[in-house]
Amino acid sequence: MKEVLFKEKFPQLNLPECNPRITEEEGRLLIFDSIRKKHLVLTPEEWVRQHWIYFLVEKNQYPKGLLVSERGLTYNKLQKRTDILVRNQEGAPYLLVECKAPNVPINQKTVDQAVLYHFKLKSNFLILSNGFSHIFLKYDFTRNQFLQEKNLPKAPFSH
Repeated sequence: MKEVLFKEKFPQLNLPECNPRITEEEGRLLIFDSIRKKHLVLTPEEWVRQHWIYFLVEKNQYPKGLLVSERGLTYNKLQKRTDILVRNQEGAPYLLVECKAPNVPINQKTVDQAVLYHFKLKSNFLILSNGFSHIFLKYDFTRNQFLQEKNLPKAPFSH
């Protein structure tokens, strides 16, 4: 793929640059997923997901072993997939990151989709991101509502 077309489809995001391993096979671009330990078709959404994985693990010391990428779940008899799920040291859902392609706006529809996943998984934190805009939410279990946060939650470690 020509450099200009690549940068148009996979722009520099509002996340640390991660220098992913990208290869081409049978005319398709593939990106290496360090969580699933395999090459995946590079889509704009996968571009955002891999930047988030890098940001969590390399820049914020989230233990790689606590991350799950593209985990299936069933909601209203429909098969859905979470983008990134971070578990705490006890294995309970801690943080859910819902990634969208850079051209997909983070709006109420996006929030509603992620909230459905949250209610199925019961994570403490929820992040919505298209690589440019990020929304950080913390779930208040006593008041049954989300509160907007300014920053990424600290990595889950038991003390």
